[in-house]
Amino acid sequence: MDNEIRKKQARNFLNLVLAFIVGLALIGPAANAEDKREDHPGRPHWKGKKEKVQLGPRPYYLVEDMEESPLKRKLERCSEGPFQKTDFSIGHRGAALQFPEHTKESYEAAARMGAGILECDVTFTKDLELVCRHSQCDLHTTTNILLTDLAEKCSEPFSPAQFDAEGTLIKPASAKCCTSDITLEEFTSLCGKMDASDPRATTVAAYLGGTADWRTDLYATCGTVMTHAESIELFKELGVKMTPELKSPGVAMPFEYNGKEYTQEAYAQQMIDEYIDARVPPWKVFAQSFNLDDVLYWIAHTPWYGNRAVYLDGRYADSGFDHTDPETWSPTMKELADQGVTIIAPPIWMLLKVDNGEILPSVYAEYAKAAGLDIITWTLERSGPLASGGGWYYQTVSDGIDNDGDMYEVLDVLVKDVGILGIFSDWPATVSFYANCMGLN
Repeated sequence: MDNEIRKKQARNFLNLVLAFIVGLALIGPAANAEDKREDHPGRPHWKGKKEKVQLGPRPYYLVEDMEESPLKRKLERCSEGPFQKTDFSIGHRGAALQFPEHTKESYEAAARMGAGILECDVTFTKDLELVCRHSQCDLHTTTNILLTDLAEKCSEPFSPAQFDAEGTLIKPASAKCCTSDITLEEFTSLCGKMDASDPRATTVAAYLGGTADWRTDLYATCGTVMTHAESIELFKELGVKMTPELKSPGVAMPFEYNGKEYTQEAYAQQMIDEYIDARVPPWKVFAQSFNLDDVLYWIAHTPWYGNRAVYLDGRYADSGFDHTDPETWSPTMKELADQGVTIIAPPIWMLLKVDNGEILPSVYAEYAKAAGLDIITWTLERSGPLASGGGWYYQTVSDGIDNDGDMYEVLDVLVKDVGILGIFSDWPATVSFYANCMGLN
């Protein structure tokens, strides 16, 4: 760890103490008084902001689509609520099913739908400032950058699609625009849009289309992009907990800016520092990363936050990894726990299997629980209609899925048999409805 990081940690020690004091104050007498509010019993808010949870029609549509079962009848009995915010419901990039991801509007929609935890995927700009983007190099599909003068700064300019004489696509349209291509000031001038592109486009305007037909562009006129620090202040105002994900850099590390080398460790530390600087108590933050070294860094150097860090398990992409065979897992579940990891987060399909037509916990799920690991999973409402089996997120249970209502059958197994701590969703109302019906916190 370099000297600059050590100095920053020392300077932040008093801030951390203040953060604990703030946390204690929030759960003290004032918070107890807040608990008595009729619309949010037991759920204190940062600034006393009073909002009613509104779920809209989708949960009811899904319940109606279910086959007759005890679960369907129980969910039907919950139709009139009341509904409260719940930490079980995690807004994945906000409410990305219909709102541009990682925008103010998306976050506010997710909180209105009862998400008790919101996610900012964290990456950095050219001048080493942290912003909310799912990928460092996705600005060409998630913002309007290609329609602005900033397009000239993109790593790879727009290249139109090419076709042969018969009209067959031989080279798809492409571009590559990264947050590290531009400064923070330039980033904040952009408009967020639905994450999509048209590979057959021959113009920039057409390339920026391509939104899936089960999503919408109705709320994508100009989404308000956010810095990481701005997301923290918004989440405090909305009265939610926070789950920042440190994204894998799209540039070589260390990254150089004005003669300064920006290391992976400095990047990981900077993300936590912004919570310390904002006086956010550690129990309000679930830092995440697919990079196990990031999680271990937080455990070792910022244990107050690292003890709640989430290891996003992306080992399914490794050729030697088989989620059904513990012999292929390195590290093992026990080894992860022994290193201090407390929460693991694989995709939905790694936690489930189908046996004689019944959806059951997978071997992976059983070993994780046996090692004492809590489990969070992802992502509900990201697959479009489930009539054809649900795609990537449901690949191990596709034989047991044939309609959208089966989403609740899957969720019920994840809760009752796997024992998940929470679940990410692109439309938090779906999860909030279930969680309220089942009395989940």
